[in-house]
Amino acid sequence: MKRRTCIKFLLTICLSLLTFGSFSPTALALGGPQPSLDELAPEFTLPTNVGDGMISLSDYRGQWVVLYFYPQDFTSGCTIEARRFQQDFPKYQEKNIQILGVSVDDVDSHREFCDAEGLKFPLLADTDGSVSKAYGSWLGISSLRHTYLIDPDGVLRKIFLGVNPNRHSQEVLTSLEKLKIKT
Repeated sequence: MKRRTCIKFLLTICLSLLTFGSFSPTALALGGPQPSLDELAPEFTLPTNVGDGMISLSDYRGQWVVLYFYPQDFTSGCTIEARRFQQDFPKYQEKNIQILGVSVDDVDSHREFCDAEGLKFPLLADTDGSVSKAYGSWLGISSLRHTYLIDPDGVLRKIFLGVNPNRHSQEVLTSLEKLKIKT
């Protein structure tokens, strides 16, 4: 088990270095084909560290959803990204926007990560990678750092590939403002 964790950590570092900049959704995405913009986002139900233990995308119909995939709890880039989302969380709440984080870590790891970082939004356990695969965010043993903005009707409106964890939350807020004006 320690070897697998070490391999995941090294892979996460390599992926972070490769995907540190932002790329357009039309770019060839490492991780597989991306879901189509302006169509229904792939539905899912996953275990979570909050509430009754399961969350479905359809639970959030009627509000915008920021669905962000990340490689692993407690790694440097993932911790920075989560902290930035938490720092901006009141801005998301004011606008009735739900943040959902997804990785292959299990619910216990998510619970510990949320407790350690003071995260107030749900983290979802995609332990078999099936949801990551459906969103083109899968790299064999972990999720890639991709984010999807889903409108109140469940339609995918924007894709971020290879995000920079330091500034990503602000990029998402800016994009949401633009999207809300357009739609």
